[in-house]
Amino acid sequence: MSGDAVSLAYDYPVLGAFWTIMWIFLWVMWIFLIFRVIVDLFRDDDLSGWAKTGWLIFVLVLPFLGVFVYLIARGRGMGKREQEHARAQLESTNRYIRETVGATGPVSEAEQLAHLSEVRARGDLTDEEFRRAKEKILHA
Repeated sequence: MSGDAVSLAYDYPVLGAFWTIMWIFLWVMWIFLIFRVIVDLFRDDDLSGWAKTGWLIFVLVLPFLGVFVYLIARGRGMGKREQEHARAQLESTNRYIRETVGATGPVSEAEQLAHLSEVRARGDLTDEEFRRAKEKILHA
């Protein structure tokens, strides 16, 4: 063993598996970070189209340097932009829910009676049918 270089990963297979998992984890995190920077670039309304293009080229051509410079220069605002986007999404969802529930929600007795009167005025209901439907609405 005096002249041979010994690699611990080959002597201990568990250590080799650990290093492999660690490198895979680091690459997944790196790819996630690149996508996060690109999404933040396109989400930012303060940057012009030329500035977004410049940052995108910088991040794609020199990824390590581009991402690290972007994080140093604009990293502070990334969290704020993410929060604004989440807040806008929540407001949009809440507005949609309110509109949907409002359109299909329970109809009040007054609305039901007004609709019943319109149907009677068109001649689609007889006086007896109108009376029975009105009693059914009022006693329900």
